[in-house]
Formats: sequence, structure tokens, C-alpha cells
Amino acid sequence: MATPQEHIEEIRRKKFSIGGEVNPLTEELHLTVKMLSAELYAKDAHFLMELIQNAEDNAYPSRVDPSLEFVITSRDITCTGAEATLLMFNNEKGFSPPNINSICSVAKSTKKGNRKRGYIGEKGIGFKSVFLITSRPYIFSNGYQIRFSEDPCPYCNLGYVVPEWVAENPKLSEIQQIYGSGSTLPTTTLILPLKADKVNAVKQQLSSVQPEVLLFLTKIKRLSVREHNENPKLNTVSAIAITSETNFVKRKNIDAESSTLHLAAQGDKFDCECSYYMWKQMFPVNEENKVERRMEVDEWVITLAFPFGERLKRGATSPGIYAFLPTEMVTNFPFVMQADFLLSSSRETILFDDKWNKGILDHVPYAFVNALTTLVKLTDDAPLSSLPPMFSFLPVTSSPFPELNAVREKIKAKLVEENIIPSQSYLKQKFFHKPCEVGRLMPAFWNILEKAKEQGVNFNNLSSHGICVLSSSFDKPEYDQVLNFLGVVQVSNDWYGRCIQSSDLVMGVSEDVYLELLLFLADNWSSKFSCTGMKNIPLIKYMDLDGKVALCSLSDNNQRVVCISCHDSWLIDCNREFQGVANYFFMPQSTHIAIRLCSKKDTLLDWMKVRVMVVKVSEYAAVLNNKLNGDRKLAVAYAHFLYHSYSNSYLSDEEVASLCSVMPLVDNYGQSNKRWNKILVPANGSKWEELMLSNPWTHEGYIELGGDYLRPGNFAGQTATGVQLLTFLRSHVQASDIPHITPPNAGIPALSSPLTKQNAFLLLDWIRRLRISGIGIPQRFLICIKEGSWLRVTMNGSSSFRPPGQSFYLNDSLGKILQNGSVLVDIPLLDSSFYGESILEYKDELKTIGVMFEYAEACSFIGKRLMSLAASSNLTKGTLFSILNFIKFLRENLLVLDSFVHSIKDGRWLKTSQGYMSPVGSILFCQEWKVASQISSIPFIDQDHYGVEILSFKTELQLLGVVVGFNGNYQLVAEHLQMPPSCPLTSEATLLVLACMCHYPKSADKFVQALQHLKCLKTDSGFKSPVESFLFDPEWGSLLQVFNGIPILDQNFYGSTILRWKAELKKLGVLVDFEEAVKAFAGLFKRRASTSSFSKDNVLSFLSCYRQLKKFSHRFPSDLRKCIREGKWLWTRLGSHQSPSECILFGPEWESIAPITVLPFIDDSDAHYGRAIHEYEKELKSIGVVIKLEDGVKFVADSLCFPSNPCRITRVNALSLLKCIRVLQEKGHSFPKSFFRTVSQKWLKTNAGTGYRSPDQCCLFDAEWKQYLKPTDGPFIDEIFYGSEISSFRNELNAIGVIVDVRKRCSLLANNLDSHSDLVTITRIIISLQNLSGKLMRKVTEGFGFQMVVRMDSGSILQNVLYMIKMIFSVHNCMF
Repeated sequence: MATPQEHIEEIRRKKFSIGGEVNPLTEELHLTVKMLSAELYAKDAHFLMELIQNAEDNAYPSRVDPSLEFVITSRDITCTGAEATLLMFNNEKGFSPPNINSICSVAKSTKKGNRKRGYIGEKGIGFKSVFLITSRPYIFSNGYQIRFSEDPCPYCNLGYVVPEWVAENPKLSEIQQIYGSGSTLPTTTLILPLKADKVNAVKQQLSSVQPEVLLFLTKIKRLSVREHNENPKLNTVSAIAITSETNFVKRKNIDAESSTLHLAAQGDKFDCECSYYMWKQMFPVNEENKVERRMEVDEWVITLAFPFGERLKRGATSPGIYAFLPTEMVTNFPFVMQADFLLSSSRETILFDDKWNKGILDHVPYAFVNALTTLVKLTDDAPLSSLPPMFSFLPVTSSPFPELNAVREKIKAKLVEENIIPSQSYLKQKFFHKPCEVGRLMPAFWNILEKAKEQGVNFNNLSSHGICVLSSSFDKPEYDQVLNFLGVVQVSNDWYGRCIQSSDLVMGVSEDVYLELLLFLADNWSSKFSCTGMKNIPLIKYMDLDGKVALCSLSDNNQRVVCISCHDSWLIDCNREFQGVANYFFMPQSTHIAIRLCSKKDTLLDWMKVRVMVVKVSEYAAVLNNKLNGDRKLAVAYAHFLYHSYSNSYLSDEEVASLCSVMPLVDNYGQSNKRWNKILVPANGSKWEELMLSNPWTHEGYIELGGDYLRPGNFAGQTATGVQLLTFLRSHVQASDIPHITPPNAGIPALSSPLTKQNAFLLLDWIRRLRISGIGIPQRFLICIKEGSWLRVTMNGSSSFRPPGQSFYLNDSLGKILQNGSVLVDIPLLDSSFYGESILEYKDELKTIGVMFEYAEACSFIGKRLMSLAASSNLTKGTLFSILNFIKFLRENLLVLDSFVHSIKDGRWLKTSQGYMSPVGSILFCQEWKVASQISSIPFIDQDHYGVEILSFKTELQLLGVVVGFNGNYQLVAEHLQMPPSCPLTSEATLLVLACMCHYPKSADKFVQALQHLKCLKTDSGFKSPVESFLFDPEWGSLLQVFNGIPILDQNFYGSTILRWKAELKKLGVLVDFEEAVKAFAGLFKRRASTSSFSKDNVLSFLSCYRQLKKFSHRFPSDLRKCIREGKWLWTRLGSHQSPSECILFGPEWESIAPITVLPFIDDSDAHYGRAIHEYEKELKSIGVVIKLEDGVKFVADSLCFPSNPCRITRVNALSLLKCIRVLQEKGHSFPKSFFRTVSQKWLKTNAGTGYRSPDQCCLFDAEWKQYLKPTDGPFIDEIFYGSEISSFRNELNAIGVIVDVRKRCSLLANNLDSHSDLVTITRIIISLQNLSGKLMRKVTEGFGFQMVVRMDSGSILQNVLYMIKMIFSVHNCMF
């Protein structure tokens, strides 16, 4: 049997021609898949139902509760770049090879023809629906690890169905981690990396999974949805877990069975459960309804689910039709239908036009009626009150689908023929009728019947009026829709009249029940009883002329009105006074009291108003008003009626105001007027007549009351005087008089001439009243008051009359001061001696009409008069000094000056150097302004014109706005900037310019434009423009002094204060920042370095500057730093300029090596830098100069130069050289050829007779040789001369050629034998060579594969010596 991977490869090869022969059906298969997938794209949710359907059809192991779990995660476990991935876990048996073959095909489901076995899927494209949300689905099951792609396969150009083996990504460990490390991974896992535009839709659908999804599934018992994120706060999918359980079977027979199913759902925001009454009934399939896809099915199984309580749902709606799984059809029915419907490819709807489905829908009404009848009738022990809830399952609401409405109508048609409706009965026996045989009563009438029955009224004949009455437990509003659906209607409206007439409901009950009956009729009169015989039934109680209770119907034609009133006796007397205009009858007292206490008396009275009227005094008064008919006496009597009714509190303020507003009034001509606007009191004794003589309000709708209202009168036994009646009319019809009347918008002739003192105060009282009341004074009336010459004033002791707007009220002392101080203007003061002290109480009123009280107003008055003189011609010098003297006078008298000054300071009357100007902006010249005058055209007061006397009024001029003294007034200088034609500027002028720019920043651009390119600044290089100049800065200014020619501002000329204006100088263009200065310096430095034209002073100055800049953390730019390090500007002892990195600063360390080298030391001789250069050791080091010998050993190797006489090379020189070689070796440096040429000379002192030898002719004496040799026996380095320290340089000596190896030493000793003549020495050397070279020889001979033994015969020394020499040389030759 092939492995899963081999099976996949076989499908790819044989079916899709990948690596095999071409399949001719490939293109046709491709088109088929595209067509079916296009149908699926109708809805994003399709994929979810298809996956649940597949899970339901799967086979499950025994003793396992089938479950299906959906998990969505933000982890990209497939490494496809997916924003989110959906995983489906199913504990089925797993995919088999036939399942794999089916999923790689279209319309070849393994479930076809297996409907009887419980399979609910059939299309063979269920899995393909996942392509709605993913481009690449993965399946892990029973060893299969495959994926599919939406894009055409590059090998066969076919998408959707070509499997591809998955070797990695995702890994099983990652899937396990998402599922839960503590749980066993289910057999089958689907991994769906979601398309970016489908993530939100999938999350929405997962969050909307209906809890009822398991309602009709027979296998899956648990379904869950959750989201997996490392941070749970990021979860957006609403989790849910659903379980189902069948509790017990109620009824079971051959064709049908009923049971109770329990569903429970838990989620993030809910935890609910619901039980369902399940009715399953089987019906044989009719031949005419059979279809090809269901040929093997012989009977329909229809299941109806009736929820006891609220259905489990998420969202606003729940599906009403299931084909094992929910469709998206909302039926609006209170029960759920399930059958083996044929569905569209998207599973959204059933196919209504399919005859198979039509046959199912035709049998649904039968199943429903059977289920409902079983619920209602077969519950024998249930009381009537428990039956109505069963009817809530009726499909009372229409469906949006016409085909389902047909089902609804068939259900209704069958039910109306069933005896299932209970009727009202006082017996134990239950009676059921067809819906058309019973009628309903209104709930309110049920209440009346119950109360009347308790009070002894008999209703045994309740159902004898033509129709049975519906059971009271069913006749409730909550069952309206059900009863309407079944066609149960109300009893006829005439039925109520027959019931009332046939019983003692009116006279046989209490007043409360009687009123409840009337309220029932009132509430339903217009809709039910107005057109019936109810209006002819005697229902209304009243007291007849004999004092007995009688009844009348609402349709009685008698003109008398039944009334109710709280003030019966008063209205009867009034009615007699008015000759019986009202003709009313009254209800019984008990009925009246019951009505008053009734909570719905308004409704009751409104219904009875055609026959019964509630009469108030105001309503009676309104009736009377319409009956007066212009009668003068009745009109005056009506005023008395209202007065007494109001006095006795029978009328409220609002009521009397309303009645008075329409009451007829008799005018001074004796006419009764019902149309009037405003009322004047009678002229006799009025104030308005005294002030105005005639009525000025005639054209504004006012009428003048007649004298009838001033006479006393008697009405209904009560009296009133004329004063009382007129006071009443003043209050309620606003009969007005001055000052309680609004003035006319017209001029008053009396105000054009002087008023008497009494009328003047009357006018002021009138104005006060208007002000307090918040009433505005009409414009023409106010102008007349302000401009009329009626107010008495005094001017310099003489009296006259002036308009209020030209008059002042000042205290005596202040008035005299102003008149004495102002020699040019007279001030009209209110004549307080004429009006007396009481005039002081009317200050607000006098201000309103224009009288001026304030000292400031007087000053302004004087100023305006003076400015009127200036407007006609320029003020003379004398007038000017009069103004200044007046200001001085006011100031010396401690009087406020603001108003006077404000009135004159803006006039252009002051002569200046720039013509006539206003005081504001003019300047009184003094020495402080001398510098400013050099650079501006400021308007100075013309002192030649006014003379020196003007200087004595500095304070007064300053008060007027003249600038006196400079006082930092930089703005004026800037605004009048005018540079002198000759440059340069003086130091004072320059500093003033900078101060202006600082203190008045807005002027900066103006100064910059004027000065930026003028050679106006003094520098150490002459006068320069700002853009050419530099400001010396204590921190880095020394940089500018390294080289000559940089123009620095002359601080001796400007003083140290110039440093305070750094920001302003920068705005002018002066280079003040280090960054700008260093750019200029860099240019000079580069030019000097390129020509090697640095002097001693330049170098020392630069190093000093460099040191100072380090203190302040100033850094050079990179290009300058590079130039400093690489430029040749330092003079050396070699007689040339070198860059710092090529120079050495001589020091004590270098003394030992200097004699044997030619090094580029900086020339510190007096002829050049001298000892001063050593003060800058740190600075030189930082720019690359070598200071320490250890850092400059490379120079030693390159510059080694031995003297011709080796005797001049001292021990210190040699050891220093060896130390340098050691450092070079440690640093890994290589030696130049020139170095080896130099060290190969004869310069090493040895013990040999020749003295100095080259390194390759010397050897280092080893301490272990002391037992054989003496240091003088060969060319050993003279340790006495060099000291014992020489032996520590073994490696360094070896590096320059000195022999340190034992083998080479023997050869050198042997070669050196002829230099000895002493036999003892020669013998010692030979013996040592024997001992040393014997070992060597043994090692050598061992290397050649033989052993050589050397023996010496003590008797033949010479022969042995010769033999040893030959042996050593032969061995030496063999080795080297």
C-alpha cells in the first residue's frame, strides 16, 4: 500500500500530468472548478457551513463525542505572510485515500447516493469553498500533509484541486501549541492562511456562529470558536462553545415521534440555554416530487423545533430553515423547520422552484397541525390558563418568502377547521370550538362584568347574545396576534348595548362601577358606539324639577344643559342679575362628588360634554360677555361682576386678565368698545392732561375711559365705589397715566420752551419709571427731551435755558475751578439753586437725557472746543501755551487729565522738524537723542519756533504723548531710520543700531537691509562691511589671530560692550559663531599648508589656540582635522616641512636611539620653535605627532643609520635598538630591507680577537656552556660590555641574525678554531664540541635511520681532534 506522500505524487502524475502524460480533461476540469467557485463567491460565510457539513458527514470512533473546533490566530505558522490564520480541528477517523481523491476533484463526492446512511453533503465542492477566504489551504490528517493553491499550478495550469506535499511550515509542534499543549491533537486539522481582505469578514462570521447550529445534527455534539493570541487583549473574535443533549422522548409511533432537546451555549458575553420541543414526522415521497439526486430516498423526514423560551441566537435574527445546518433564511416563524432540502451551491437558501422541496413544503402544514394538536388537546390535566402559551408557536407573522407564506396560509387553513379554541365556562368541563365560533370582549368590559357580578348582577345569559365568548384566560392582549391569525374577532358593538339593556348595569351598581361603565363607553365611543343604538339608551343621571334622579340619553333634544359648578349660589344670583341668560340643570350630589373624585374625570366630562357641562365662573363670564350686545349699562354691570368675582376669589389673576382683555369698555363719548388697544384714565384729574394738555396717543390705539366708571354701584347685593372700580381697571385693563404709561414716539411741544419746576420733576419721574421698568424711551421723544431748551443752567453767574445734552452738573468747587482754569471755554452748569437739592435724586435720569456729570466729560468738552479752533486754522504759539498752562493747572490741582488730553492729543497741531504733527509720536529734543538724530529723521518739536519756554512744559508735553527723554525708545529710531550719506558710523551710532535691533526685533530686517553691505564697521583691517567682519569671542577668538588678514571688530573702538550684541551682529551678517569662523580659518590653513608657508608664530599661535578650544569642547570639522593631520606644516630637523603624523617631538626617551638613526624630529632649536614647542606636547600628540619611543619604533626601523666607526655605538644605543625591535615584533610590524642592510654591518662587540662583528658572525653565550667553555673561546657577544641584560634579547638578536641555536653555534666555534693558538683553549673547545655535537650527531644519525657512535682514545688526542673536526663538519654539511 502506498504511503500518503506516494499517493499524492501518483495523483499529481496521473491526474494532473505533472511529470507524466498529458491529461486531455485538464482544461475542462479547470473550467468546471472556476464555474462552481464563482457560484460560491456569493457570500463569505459559505465556507463555514461547508466545513461544518463535512464534519457532520465524517465517521467518528466509538465512545467519542464528535466535536468541531475553530481557532483563529495572528501567528503566521505557514510562513505565507498571512495576517491571520484559521485552524479547524475535528476528532473524526481521518482522511482516507478515497477522500483525498474526492477532494482533488469536482462533483465527485464520496457521499453521493448515501442519504439513507445519514450523509448531508453531496456536491463535492464543499471544501473548495475555503478558497473564498484563503489562497492556499492546508490539510493534516492520517499522515497526509498537503496543501492546495488558488493560482494555477505552473506544471499543469490548473488551480484549486492540485495537491502539493507539505514538508515544513506549518510544523506539528506549532499546531499543537495553538491547540493547547496539554490536549491531544485531533486526527484532522485544516490550516487556512486568510486573505488580507477576508480577515475581518471571517472574524465577523466566526463571531456570528448561531448557537442553534447543532439543533438538527445527529453526530456533532460540541462546536467551539475561539481566538488565539499571545496577548489576549488583542482578541476580537467573540468566543462560543455549544453543546447539545436529547433529554427524553415524549411520544413515539410509527409515523412520528416527539422529544425534548437541550442546547447550551457559553461565550465571552453570554451564557444561556434553551429547550426545544422536537416533532419529527415521516411522509412518503410522491412520485411527482422525486428528483435524480434523491432517487434512493423513499420518505421525507420533517422535523419541527418549538423553543420553550427565548431562542439561542447571536445577532438580531435567527435562521428558520435548516438542511441539517442553518441556511441564511429568516422565516419570521416562531418554530424551526428541518428537512432534506435541496440547496443552492452557497447554502444560503433552499431551491423553491425545485419539485423535491415543493413536496416537502406541502407536508409541513400537516406536521405542524399534528404537533400543535398534540400539545393542546392531549394534556388532559392542564388547566385552561396553561393552554394559551401553546398557541405562541403559530406563524402569525408573514415571511419575506412568498413560498413560505403559502405554507403559513395552509397552516392557518387547517387550524381554523379544528376545534381547538376554549370558550368561557364556569363549569369544570372544557369546551373547544372552531375559531369562527367564539368572540372576544374588550378587557375593560371584562373588569366591569366581574365587579358587577360581585355586586349581585346576574350574567348567566352572557353567551346568549348570538356568539360564544372566548375564555377570559385566552382573551388577553398578548394573544392578539394569535387570535387574529386564527380569525377570532370581537363581538359586535351592538352586543354591548344588548348586554347593558338586558341587565341592571346602570341603576343596580355603585357610583364607582357606574362611572367605570361610563368611562368604558367614553373611551370607545367614537370608535365603536357612536353609530350604534347606544346613544339612545338612557345613561346620564340628573336631578329633575321634583328633586328625583332621572336618566337621559345622549341623543335627547332638550335645550337644557346639565351642569356642574363649584359656586352654584353665586352664579344663580348673577344669572338673575343678568336676566337668566344661562338655563342649566345639575347632576345628583353623589354623582357630582364621585365625578370630582374620579381619577379620569376629564375623560368622562369630555365624553359627557354633549349633554353635561362643568361650569366655572370664568366660563360663565365668557358666556355673558357674548350676550351683552353693546348695551352700555350691561357693559358697566359686567365690570362690576368681574370686580366682585375677583374680590371673592372666584376668578384667578389669569382668568380675570383674560376676561378683561376682551371685555367691552365705555369711552368718554358713551360708546361701548370691544376693540381697543390701550387705555387712558379719564382726563378729569389726570397727570397726562397737566403735562401735555391734549392726548398724543390717539394714533396709537388708546381710548379714554368715560365718567361712568367713576360713579359708585350695587351688583348682586354687593357695592363698589368709583375709586375701587377705577383701581381695578388700572390693574387689569392697564388704564394708564403718567408716569405709568409708555411715551409716544413723537415730539412734545412743551419741551421746546422752559418747563416749570413741577413739570420738570414730573418728566424726570416719568423717565425714572421707564428706566426701572426696563422700557426703552422712543427715539423721537428722547431727541425732543435732549434737544429742547427747557433745562435751566448758569454760566459765569448768569442763568439761561439749554438742552440737557449741552449741560453739566458738577459740584460748585469743581465747576468754578474748570471755569477759572479754562480761559477759552465757558461751561453751562445745571442751576441747582433753582431746582433745589431734590434734583440730586435724579442723577441717573439726567444722565439718560444727556446731562454730563463727570469731570472727564467737562474736560473733553473743553478739548473738543479747542480742537474745533485748531480745525479752522493752526494753533498759534500763544494758544499752545494756553493749552499747556491749562494742563499744568489741572495737574497742580490734582485733577484727572485723561479726558482732556485724550480729546486733543491726536490732533495735528504741534509744529515739528517734519511739519505739523500730533503730540503722539513727536519728540522733545535733548542730548540723549543726539546719536539717534544721526541715523534717523525723527520729528523733533521745533524749538526755534516755540523757543526755550517749551522746555518748561516737559511734564505737560509728556502727558500729551510727546516723547521726553530717550528712555530706550528704540522703536522710534527704527521707524524713522535714515542712514547718513557718509559712512562709516560712529561707535555710538553702531551700538545704537544694535540696541534697536535687540529691543525692537521687528526692525531687524530694516537695519540689515540698510547696513549689510556698507563698509561701516571698524576692524583691525580697516572699515569693512558686516558680512566681511568677525566678532572676537573669548572662547575661540584666538583662532582668528593665528594668521594675519582676518578682519576682527575693533574692540578698542567699540569697547567691550560690543560683545553683548552678538545676536544682532549675526543678523547684520557679522561672523560671530565658531562654525563660521572655523570655515574661514580652514581656508587659510589649507592654503598655507599647501605652500608650506607656516611661520614659527603661526605654529605656536595655532597650538595655543588648539589648546584653548579643547577647554571649551569646540571641534574642528572633519576636512580641517584631516588637513591638520596630513598637511606639511611642521618644520623638522631634516630641513623640511612634514605632516604631524610624520614628525617626532624629541624627548629623553629618544636620546638613546637618536645617535644611530636619522629621525624627523620637530626642530626645537632656537632658530626655529625653540623649547616653547614642548609646552604643547599634548596638543601635538592629539594631532598625530609621535611623542613616545614605543609609538615611534616604526620610524626607527625606517631611519636606522649606524656611524662608520662602530665604537661610537654605545651599550645604551644597542640595547635601545633591541628594545625597538622587540616592540616592532610585538606589534607584528615587518622590517624594511634598508633595516636589514644596516644591521648586517659589523657593529656588535664580541670577545673574538677581531672585536666587532656582523650579527650573523656572532653568537649568544648560553649559561649551560659555562661547564665546557669560556666566553672568550669564540665570537660570543661581549656581555661585559653590554651587560647581563643582553641575554634577555635572545629573540630580538635572533631576528637580526645573531646565532642563538646550539647547532649553528657549534659550526661557528669549529670554524673559529684556527683563530686560537693556545692548545688548552683548542682542546677545551674540541671537548665541548664533542659533548655538544655528540648529542647533535646522535639526533642527526637517528634522523637518517642509523646510529653513529663516537669513541675517543685518550692515547691519541690529535687523531681524535681531527676525527671530531671531520665528524662535526660532515654532520653539519648533512644538516645544512
